[in-house]
Amino acid sequence: MTDFQKYTFPENDTARGALQLINEIAIPNMALFIINESEQLIGSLTDGDIRRGLLNGLTIDEPVNSFMNPQSKCFVDGENNFEKLKKFKDIGMRFVPVINSSKQIIKVIDLDKLRSLIPADAILMAGGKGERLKPFTNNVPKPMLKIGDKPIIIRNIERLSNYGISKFHISVRHMADYIEDGIKEYKMENVSIDFVKEDKPLGTIGSVKLIRKFVNDTILLMNSDLLTNIDFHDFYKKFIESDSDMQVATVPYHIDVPYAIMDINDKNEVSSFREKPRYTYYSNAGIYFFKKELVDLIPDDDIFDATHFMEAVIANKKKLTSYPILGYWLDIGRMEDFNKAQEDVKHIYF
Repeated sequence: MTDFQKYTFPENDTARGALQLINEIAIPNMALFIINESEQLIGSLTDGDIRRGLLNGLTIDEPVNSFMNPQSKCFVDGENNFEKLKKFKDIGMRFVPVINSSKQIIKVIDLDKLRSLIPADAILMAGGKGERLKPFTNNVPKPMLKIGDKPIIIRNIERLSNYGISKFHISVRHMADYIEDGIKEYKMENVSIDFVKEDKPLGTIGSVKLIRKFVNDTILLMNSDLLTNIDFHDFYKKFIESDSDMQVATVPYHIDVPYAIMDINDKNEVSSFREKPRYTYYSNAGIYFFKKELVDLIPDDDIFDATHFMEAVIANKKKLTSYPILGYWLDIGRMEDFNKAQEDVKHIYF
């Protein structure tokens, strides 16, 4: 029996049997999903449904299809269920089945453990050598360095998985086998991972062109060595609402001038001044959402960085927008960053 099958129950079995199963599982907001002989979803059942049925004159040994709610809510595999998830959470649902095109249940999602259902393929860039983190990276590739008790790339895969992303592409080059074997050792559930190997350096985004198939029409690309608690749900929501072709996560960078700044015209006349102004700039955080069609802008087998990609997006009159990160973000590129991450991970909720 697969894990989700413990939540299913045949329509002709009794309400007594269903109530015994609900009692055995003993999970708050528990629901059983009623299936017919073809294993198709035909309804849902809670202990409340059984109680109401008994009050209406049914007996405990009648079939559950007399007690069930025939309008069971569900997710449909392959559809964009992003908005559905919020609605289901808002009405207090916990367990929701996912059905295929034949209306058969393929898995059951626990909404208490899932923050979102983002319909995107994730690409994690993990090909760098980590020269500035030597001697740690002499024998261990940078993405596999542990922050706390887990490699940084595992932390990122798990966090993205919590937002409903299940399809991953990992771009590797330096110590590629070490990374691939290390990730496989963690045996993460509900994710599918493909590895893309560069034969030569292709820049920070060039290897995306090596990926032959994407499951979704939206791509989330990020550097694998970032430690961040960015709200991916809100990031994707803003990407959709802004009707962008590409959205880049940015980190505010403030410069405080300790003196009054004067505005001087071409005649050397002072027109105004500002007392100790603050200037805010936005730097690239290394996390992007973009439409799959933009992959065509990446050249084949050539060095191509994220900056080149964004320049190409602008040059082709596509819409590029910014998403400022309001939470925690750290690029683990230097030894001081690595040491900071070891402390921060103990205190910050990711």
